[in-house]
Amino acid sequence: MKDVKLFYLKNCPFCKKAISYIESLKAQHKELAQVEIEMIEESEQKELADSFDYYYVPTFYVAGEKVHEGGIYPEEVEEILRKALE
Repeated sequence: MKDVKLFYLKNCPFCKKAISYIESLKAQHKELAQVEIEMIEESEQKELADSFDYYYVPTFYVAGEKVHEGGIYPEEVEEILRKALE
């Protein structure tokens, strides 16, 4: 399974939606429940966040590759989780 990183801000409404979508999808699909996501709150882990190339949150990386940046929909989150399983 590929590693997944999610860069977010705790007060970001799009980030809250992304996290909600992750929880919902993991509850609906057993195979997605096994995907582990490293959650990186960028204001609390600034040095780590600054070492990655992105401007907007939420931003997802799968196996070191940026796969999504900015506002997000449930189907996009599902695609990201499934990519981690490949």
